[in-house]
Amino acid sequence: MANKVIMKGNEAMAEAATLAGCRHYFGYPITPQTEVAAYMAKKMPKIGGTFLQAESEIAAINMVIGVASAGKRVMTSSSSPGISLKSEGLSYLAGCDLPALIVNVQRGGPGLGGIQPSQADYFQATRGSGHGDYHLLVFAPSTVQEMVTLTVKGFELADKYRMPSMLLADGTLGQMMEPVVLDIGEVKTYEKPWALTGTELKREHNIVNSLFLQPEELEQVNFARYKMYEEIEATEAMYDTYLMDDADICIVAFGIAARVSKNAIDAARAEGIKVGMIRPITLWPFPKKPLLEAADKVNSFISVELSMGQMIEDIELAIRCKKPVSLCNRVGGMIPTTEDILNSIKKAAKGGNA
Repeated sequence: MANKVIMKGNEAMAEAATLAGCRHYFGYPITPQTEVAAYMAKKMPKIGGTFLQAESEIAAINMVIGVASAGKRVMTSSSSPGISLKSEGLSYLAGCDLPALIVNVQRGGPGLGGIQPSQADYFQATRGSGHGDYHLLVFAPSTVQEMVTLTVKGFELADKYRMPSMLLADGTLGQMMEPVVLDIGEVKTYEKPWALTGTELKREHNIVNSLFLQPEELEQVNFARYKMYEEIEATEAMYDTYLMDDADICIVAFGIAARVSKNAIDAARAEGIKVGMIRPITLWPFPKKPLLEAADKVNSFISVELSMGQMIEDIELAIRCKKPVSLCNRVGGMIPTTEDILNSIKKAAKGGNA
C-alpha cells in the first residue's frame, strides 16, 4: 500500500508538478497561494530546475510563454487578482497553441476583495479569461489528493492538445492539510516537434506565433482550434457522482462546496429525502452529458457555489432547461454550511426554490 504523507494543498500541488516533470516555475506572491512559490523556491534548485520570482504577474506569464515555446513543462500560480493580470498572456498562450499549467487558488472579489476562499473566478476560467476565441482546460479539485492528481493530469492534457490548462482551486483547498499519496505512477509525455529547440541545420525552422494578418488565415486557425475543442468536449470531461441512482434532487457542486454538499446529502437521506450529487471535476469541458441524462430522472437541480451564481448557467445549458435549477450560495469568503444546503434541499423537496 502506498505511503501517505500530510501536506498542505498548495505544497502538495507544487510537489506534484515537479513529479510531473515541471522544472520551471515563475510566479509572484499573493495570498492564499504564496506557499506554492515558497515551496518551489526551495525545491527547484535541488532538482536542477528554475525558480524565479518575477517583478509582476504580467512578467511571470510572459516568462511561461518563453519556456513553453521551448517545449518544456512550465507552471505559474497566483490568486484571483493576479490571474486577471495574467489574462493577456493566457490569450497569447492559447493563440500560440502552447501547453502550460496555470494555478488559481481563488480568493473573494471583485477587486482586491478579501483573502478568504471563493469560486467566483468560474466565468473567468471557463470562458477564456483573455481576449479572443479560446478555451483553457479547467480542473476543479475537491481534495488535497486531487490537487496532486489533477496537477499531473493538467500537464498531460496540456501537452496532448497543445493548449494551456488551469487548476482552479478555492482558497480552502490551498490551505487545507490532508493525507496524500505522492506515488503518481507513470507520467505521460508527448513529443513536441514544434518546439523551439534550435535546428542545428537539420530541419526547417519552427515558428511559434499568434499573429495572422490575413483574416482568412486567422479564421481557419480558429476553426481548426475549435474542431479540437469539440474532440476534447467529447472525450475529456471528468465528473463524479454520489447517490444518484434513485435521486429526485440533484446537487451540482465542485471544490469545497462539493464536500459540504455530501454531508448535507447524507443528512437529507437520513430524513428520507432522495438527493444525490454530480460533481464536475473538469469545469471545461463541462460534464454536460451526465447532467442531461439526470434531467430525465430528477425533479430539480441545486447549484451550490461560492459565487453569486456562475456555474448555474452551465447547468441550465447542459440540461436544456428541462428542470428547474435553484442556487444555494455564499460569497465574500463565506462557505455554505451543511445546514444551509440541507435547508435548500428541503425547500426543493417541497417543490419550492432552494
